[in-house]
Amino acid sequence: MGGLSAEREISLRSGRAVWAALIRNGYDAIPLEVDASVVARLREVRAQIAFIALHGPGGEDGTIQGMLEVLRMPYTGSGVQACALAMDKAMTKCLLEHGDLPVPRGFVRTLRERRRPLPSGFKLPLVVKPVSQGSTLGITIIRKRRGLGAALQAAFAYGSAALIEEYIDGRELTVAILNDRPLPVVEIIPKSGFYDFGSKYTPGASHYHAPAKLSSRMTKQLQVLALEVHRRLGCRGATRVDFRLDKRGRPFILELNAVPGMTETSLLPMAAKAARLSYEDMVEAILASALQREAEWAPSRGRA
Repeated sequence: MGGLSAEREISLRSGRAVWAALIRNGYDAIPLEVDASVVARLREVRAQIAFIALHGPGGEDGTIQGMLEVLRMPYTGSGVQACALAMDKAMTKCLLEHGDLPVPRGFVRTLRERRRPLPSGFKLPLVVKPVSQGSTLGITIIRKRRGLGAALQAAFAYGSAALIEEYIDGRELTVAILNDRPLPVVEIIPKSGFYDFGSKYTPGASHYHAPAKLSSRMTKQLQVLALEVHRRLGCRGATRVDFRLDKRGRPFILELNAVPGMTETSLLPMAAKAARLSYEDMVEAILASALQREAEWAPSRGRA
């Protein structure tokens, strides 16, 4: 947990909540903040399994997963390739478009291209966000062309590329996947009208419907789409797929979160609760993904 990304504080909150649940479940769990000494500290405490609660670059982009692969230490959640794909919103978008899955129209702008005009056919409002960042950091909705420069600057604070997409006016929905099982759909209604960092992590800043007030047909459609995204990216364990549902009832996939937040206001625990799973049950289910990985590695360990 922790790490050096802009999502450090959220990661610490997720990690502490997970650690407390593991202790309640009877595990000998040790909270470990990630820094340059992480390998030495893992060896020092003789860790057998790593439960990843590390958000943002370094935590859900395949970096920590690759390190744990080298150490042959089983870990929770998705693997290196799936995490790297999911963290890169532009690559995820290309993959989903290739599979004819519904995503907003969009394009990428690099730092070098920041002064280029908008391509023809794109109308305001638009959403500008960093290609590789989570927790809605660096995201802006622009409603006037003169706001594009500032929006790009905000996105470039988190990397050298920005994804610009058509704004989908409608409802904010999310579907968590737990070990290939779609959980109930959750609807987010931010009081500010925009689900930004503050609306996401400040208690009382948003209203939630868990489960969302949708027809059974739409609920099923969103769950099927979320599971399809989860599988196409090669994910495992717990993920969360975010959607917008437009005024005509058409769903659009925004992104997949490979290491969803697990704080007291996070959407994954909320969805689990709607599925009648306690926080401890959810943590136990996520832990199963590490045990599955350990079982898959067992033959190669024996040959070594």
